[in-house]
Amino acid sequence: MKAGQQPMRHVYLDHNATTPVLPEVLEAMLPYYREAFGNPSSVHRHGRRARVAIDETRDSIAAMLGAPAASIVFSSGGTEANNTIIKGMAVARQARGRHLVTSQIEHPAVLDTCAVLAQQGYRVTYVPVDAQGVVTPEAVQEALSDETILVSIMYANNETGVIQPIADIASLVRARGIAMHTDAVQAFGKLPLRVDDLGVDLLSFSGHKLYAPKGIGGWYARPGMALPPLLHGGHQERGRRSGTEPVASIVALGTACLLAQRDMAQEWERQQQLQQRLEHGLHEYIPHIRIQGSTAPRLPNTTNVAFADVEGEALMMSLDMQGVAISTGSACSSGSLEPSHVLRAMGVPAAYLHGALRISLGRSTGRDDIEYVLTILPGIVQQARALS
Repeated sequence: MKAGQQPMRHVYLDHNATTPVLPEVLEAMLPYYREAFGNPSSVHRHGRRARVAIDETRDSIAAMLGAPAASIVFSSGGTEANNTIIKGMAVARQARGRHLVTSQIEHPAVLDTCAVLAQQGYRVTYVPVDAQGVVTPEAVQEALSDETILVSIMYANNETGVIQPIADIASLVRARGIAMHTDAVQAFGKLPLRVDDLGVDLLSFSGHKLYAPKGIGGWYARPGMALPPLLHGGHQERGRRSGTEPVASIVALGTACLLAQRDMAQEWERQQQLQQRLEHGLHEYIPHIRIQGSTAPRLPNTTNVAFADVEGEALMMSLDMQGVAISTGSACSSGSLEPSHVLRAMGVPAAYLHGALRISLGRSTGRDDIEYVLTILPGIVQQARALS
């Protein structure tokens, strides 16, 4: 290492893509791989013990959402939950109409599902956003028709962290007798989610965004909301989702939710301070940048920053060589050379469109991690601009 050169650290700043499993969560899982391994559908003691663990987790998540336990269904994650909700509502309410409303900035799990339904003869309206990435209630109101059967708007955007006015949107949607769904995958565990306060009929969530393992998530459906199953072949989850339940992962999700509730206020404040330091430093040390959604309500762990006249992929690879893991947008779209659909919808100028990075903080992120990024990133940007 040359004199004066910063030692390379290993900094993970891609928590919106996935999070590490917390030690407490892993410990909670282990008994259900060892001695409590029974199939929860079995009636003997091994099965009953597994069933009790699932029921306790369902009760815990229901309490977190302020919902009845029977309204919570476990799935393999947010993608399956979104597919089940959107496709299920399309089938259940097609006698009323075949029109769905969503936004231009949704996760591919929603956009691609809607695209499949459009190929099957459904009409889909994609509501625009303003320059801050906010879906306004007025824009949703304008999109509704007498044939609208479902509105699906995400709670917090996975690329920008911008929080949508779901309660206001849900109020006008449900006043028309239309079902309201929110993809809450990025918000789940980061801020309070009470379904009655939000006014939603349907809500999807995932475990691996809040320090539970991948492959577990679920959805909430308001009591009385008919939702045909996506999967068939068993009677698990009261016939709403077939397949032997992954007991260890469900227990892990419940433990992660309890930890998230316990530390939510503290982590919000701590990460917000780190976010403010990061964004202030970016503006101070690097010219010609844009922070997306900077004046809108945002998650405190998410900063989407675009650099003029440089490729975000080049910055990401250079940061990775310096030990920093970040992304250029949604992990589900990694490898795509196309500009982010979210940034395009926000009207980000062409000079910045390809130069975006998403920096997402987490429980392990410290002030020294932020300072390390602020130390190495200006030079990386300067070099990339010189080369381009």
